[in-house]
Amino acid sequence: MDLVESGAGEDVRLAELVAALSLGIDLGFGQPMEHVLRQCLIALRLADLLGLDERDRAVVYYTALLVNVGCHSDAHEQAKWFGDDIALKSGKYRYEPRSVLGAAAALRMVGAGSPMLHRFRVGLEFTLGGWREIDGMISNHAVLARDLAGRLSLPQDVSEAVGAAYEQWDGHGWPGRLRGEQVPVAARLAQLAEFAEVAHRIGGTRSAVEVARRRSGRQFDPHVATVLCRSPQVVFDGLEAARTWEAVISAEPALGVRLTPEQFDAALLAVADFVDLKSPYTLGHARAVGRLVDAAGAALDMDPGESTLLHRAALVCGLGRLGVSNAIWDKPGPLGAGEWERVRLHPYLTERMLDQSPSLAPLGAVAVQVRERLDGTGYPRGLAGGAINRPARILGAADAYQSMIEPRAHRAALAPKQAGDLLCDEVRAGRLDAAAVAAVLDAAGERRTRARDTPGRSQGPAGLTGREIDVLRLLARGRSSRQIAGELVISPKTARNHIEHIYTKTGASSRAAACLFAVRNGLLE
Repeated sequence: MDLVESGAGEDVRLAELVAALSLGIDLGFGQPMEHVLRQCLIALRLADLLGLDERDRAVVYYTALLVNVGCHSDAHEQAKWFGDDIALKSGKYRYEPRSVLGAAAALRMVGAGSPMLHRFRVGLEFTLGGWREIDGMISNHAVLARDLAGRLSLPQDVSEAVGAAYEQWDGHGWPGRLRGEQVPVAARLAQLAEFAEVAHRIGGTRSAVEVARRRSGRQFDPHVATVLCRSPQVVFDGLEAARTWEAVISAEPALGVRLTPEQFDAALLAVADFVDLKSPYTLGHARAVGRLVDAAGAALDMDPGESTLLHRAALVCGLGRLGVSNAIWDKPGPLGAGEWERVRLHPYLTERMLDQSPSLAPLGAVAVQVRERLDGTGYPRGLAGGAINRPARILGAADAYQSMIEPRAHRAALAPKQAGDLLCDEVRAGRLDAAAVAAVLDAAGERRTRARDTPGRSQGPAGLTGREIDVLRLLARGRSSRQIAGELVISPKTARNHIEHIYTKTGASSRAAACLFAVRNGLLE
């Protein structure tokens, strides 16, 4: 297949991109792929039973697809408390929100996978402030989902609905500012559809009806729950047999939103920045790799179509990371064999997320090869030589270089020269393409020269001082206020004051939101 001729997303519907991202949300919750797509269909069927017009159905459609999109943004903190962030989130559907049983199940996971002494210490810290931090995380998930909806230029009604995604009918949701009819109808439908999908998939129609009936008037809108309970066949009929991807894409209300090439690139960048929040060690990774491959492709005289394909593949090549726990990504020690197998899967998961869309599949065909190596020692398929396409060779070199100069849980960031030497070693060993590595290293050298020649600023974006930018960089990399104090030789109280000033100036309410600000303003380079 000619990757460029197959189209690199020149005529893509926004629904396809959001639906592809939803498959990553499934993985991050330990759910089978297309869980979110099925909940979208359920929400639309409920909307039809309620007689919502086409405009309101469009809000329901995108709200249902985006409702949990922010839940990976603090996976680092989730793993810190509970060991495995995906295992934690997979338990969401077993218990009613804020229930005693749910709280007990979460407590049993505190410090999971660690030695007993460490579990005791983490448990003690959790009892002192952990529940408050978890409450803040859930509220911030909705804030970040609202941010992404805005970045994707979705209607304001969608932003408001995903911003209220965790509110409940009885007012005991997150952040707990809305209740009853104050909660947007799209949020009410999406929440019921989400839990009903899991109950139906596991226990059938009777189980889904029981969940709706039992939580009616508390978590769920009683009128919407009654509609589901009265017409379960209409809501669930044929759900298992449906070709879910095609059904969801064709169900997009009104005329499908088609993106211009410029809008598509902006949407991909917004999604890439969002995905990179998965770990403090990968912040801004995709956009940095995108810049490297742009310059490398130009140096290699790639034609415009191939250069566009390469740039877009760079932005999506990390999507599969959503399906791997931060207990692995953020592990400070060596990985076990089973953990390595999960890591080796992530390019394949990226391809799986993209391959159902004719517009996105060509990007996946490049991105899946980002970790393949010319001698056949790469993954996920162990391709060798000519089986690795040209854009993937450049992408592999750029991704490897950028990864080396970024910090990781098990090592500090490498100096650019050291990273360059290691890439050249890979060429000599027959693993990386010589021309691709040379072009990437030239591009990296130009980037460093530009950064060195750029005059320093006495004041950063949003009025941040130089010291506040230093603090923000460390905060974004997952450092606690105490660790920031140690690295910058200041008191913990001063570090906390700087963090408060950063949040105030940037409008951020969480570390993840501050991270997005830092990435979008180029403060991590």
